[in-house]
Amino acid sequence: MALQAGIVGLPNVGKSTLFNALSNAKAQAANFPFCTIEPNVGVITVPDDRLIELEKLVKPNRVVPTTVEIVDIAGLVKGASKGEGLGNQFLGNIRATDAIIHVLRCFDDDNVIHVDGNVNPIRDKEVIDTELQLKDLDSVDKKISRTEKLLKTGDRELQRGHEILVALKSHMEQGKNARSFEVSTEDRVKFLDDLFLLTMKPVIYVCNVDEKSVVTGNAHTNKVVEAISGENAEILYVSAAIESEIAVMESYDDRKMFLEDLGLHESGVTRLIRATYHLLNLITYFTAGVQEVRAWTITRGTLAPQAAAVIHTDFEKGFIRAEVMGYEDFVRYGSEAACRDAGKLAVQGKEYLVLDGDIMHFRFNV
Repeated sequence: MALQAGIVGLPNVGKSTLFNALSNAKAQAANFPFCTIEPNVGVITVPDDRLIELEKLVKPNRVVPTTVEIVDIAGLVKGASKGEGLGNQFLGNIRATDAIIHVLRCFDDDNVIHVDGNVNPIRDKEVIDTELQLKDLDSVDKKISRTEKLLKTGDRELQRGHEILVALKSHMEQGKNARSFEVSTEDRVKFLDDLFLLTMKPVIYVCNVDEKSVVTGNAHTNKVVEAISGENAEILYVSAAIESEIAVMESYDDRKMFLEDLGLHESGVTRLIRATYHLLNLITYFTAGVQEVRAWTITRGTLAPQAAAVIHTDFEKGFIRAEVMGYEDFVRYGSEAACRDAGKLAVQGKEYLVLDGDIMHFRFNV
């Protein structure tokens, strides 16, 4: 799938360092602003322990995990909404993504220059929020103007849309993001989705902390938690410095030992990838055979024919049925044949809603 999450933040907060740890793509990480000019795209493997279990049972020739795309976007400065710095480029790049990973610097280090001279994650958050909100307000204002010209027709649907737009404008003029605006799903789809608002995108706030703050956070992260309380957003504590050390370790045992010494069960990158996958509303289904065990990415709520199309469009065009086993049942009984004998292999039609962890075989005829 082409869904992407964009890493954003002010210059020198650790975006590119984190991106380098996430991906084999190497964005330049340097101690000065705008070291990332073009957005770097990394195809990130999604960690999934279920693949390990399936490999043990099926013993395939190869195992293929699923992936998600992460985009490292150029740093932003005040005035971006008016084209200052790399503003127009930044806003255009972020508009093309499906979700936002907002990196905030929450560590003190005199050796790493901050673009505004001192560490203040709330100020940094507000700088980016303000620029995105200003761009969104411009879009809302333009639609309000278009709508007002048509109100004299007396169309009730148009009137309803106008009222929602005016309420959203008032909400955002208070310095609030569109994602915290209360509106029904139906009204959002009807009246707001065509605006592609930047602050409507789902977001994870990643607090880039020092080593000792990865588990419990610190005074900086406490302020971030308070600031985002009404946003319906996720928050993670990650040390980009630690992740960059882990990224260069080739041995799994070395990485595991390194994490254990720090009192961690898994890396921040692993947690971030999983959180991003969830943020994008994605789930995984599997195909499992001797040739290949493979994870496939779909959006939650996908029906069987559309899930089949992820493998090949012909699977959807000629869809006949799907043979489905739940992951837990497959692990319990140990094979497809055993699942079939136990009545745990179900034949599903075009209206079947695919569940996370389903193991599927598609029957089709083109």
